[in-house]
Amino acid sequence: MRRIVLIPFLLAALAACGGDDQQQATPPPELGVVTVQPQDVALKRDLVGRLAAYRSADVRARVPGVLQRRVYQEGSDVEEGQVLFEIDPAPLRAAAGEARAALAQALANQANARAAASRARSLAPQKYISQSDLDNALAAERSADSAVLAARSAVESANINLGYATVRAPISGRAGKQQVTEGALVGQGTATLLTTVDQIDPMYVNFSMGAGELDQVRSMQLDREGPVAVQVLLPDGSAYAHAGELDFSGDSVDPQTGAVSLRAVLPNPERRLLPGTYVTLVAALGVQHGVFSVPQAAVQRDATGPYVLVVGADGIVARKDITTARAEAGQWIVGSGLAAGDRVVVSGLQRARVGEPATVTDWQPPAVPAAAPSVAPPAGAQPDAQPDVQPDAQPDAAAPAVDPDAAPTADADAGQG
Repeated sequence: MRRIVLIPFLLAALAACGGDDQQQATPPPELGVVTVQPQDVALKRDLVGRLAAYRSADVRARVPGVLQRRVYQEGSDVEEGQVLFEIDPAPLRAAAGEARAALAQALANQANARAAASRARSLAPQKYISQSDLDNALAAERSADSAVLAARSAVESANINLGYATVRAPISGRAGKQQVTEGALVGQGTATLLTTVDQIDPMYVNFSMGAGELDQVRSMQLDREGPVAVQVLLPDGSAYAHAGELDFSGDSVDPQTGAVSLRAVLPNPERRLLPGTYVTLVAALGVQHGVFSVPQAAVQRDATGPYVLVVGADGIVARKDITTARAEAGQWIVGSGLAAGDRVVVSGLQRARVGEPATVTDWQPPAVPAAAPSVAPPAGAQPDAQPDVQPDAQPDAAAPAVDPDAAPTADADAGQG
């Protein structure tokens, strides 16, 4: 009887010994790691900008008159010097004729004054005329010369005004909508706006960056080869075929937005881009040397800051505090805290323990599942038809499953009775 009582205690002791052996035999966790190496990473910024014409010129009526006709086609490309409008030239032509007549009269007066002065100069040595008459003759000659210069300037001014009756394009570009219709009186008192010509090849892209962000970028000591490249993204998300270059950086901060104005020049040979359009652009600000790139899943944070877990050469898990610069394409760009050859834990972080051993495998990014192609059923096939052969494991739908241990129901008892 005593031997029977001791049997349970012996079994419990054996079970306890077996549990300790099992706990001691638990293998270290398997962690997925990536081995990091310093690399050169391009620093890019996604920004929003607005397109603007490279040059924009207002075409105005510079002389008063009645607008006779529009020569160009609205919205078409025009060349510098091309005729756009014609203003009634009749009054201006008459003014030019009056100026030429005044010049002819001034020239005649000049000839008379010069003849009188020449005669006075020849008579003065013999004292045939007084000194006063000589002075008057010379003064009349000088006045006649001045009148001729004024008349010639008036003729030139009248010719210029007559030329303004033909309104030409000041620059090459795309001419806009006509602002004044034919028959309207223009240029009366103020220079009337007739249309606008915009040069849209190349174009400007105006954008801005926060003062703090711009200062941070400048402090990174980036390596640049040439000007900063700017890539514009079209509304459908595709990249524009022509890249631009940064050509202006403001030296003051807008007090309302706290940002600094920037501008880039963008080729537009196909005239596809139009002024005033908001676009997304990617600015390649330079290249960072000696930084590390780790998957975002590997970076953890606590009250101290960001950190990662690494597995050393001895297989022991350790913690490393890092400084992250930015996130880019699913990766964290790490500026400091890592060394070349560090094995950073990406998967299995919940099983990793600092100071404990672990086994490592190369981490592979999860594959994006491809969508299964839809296969059309053959002609005449029934899409809802069931296969002819049913698996043996499935019971007949018509026969309900019967539990052999279940108690008989009341209907069954009634049937037996």
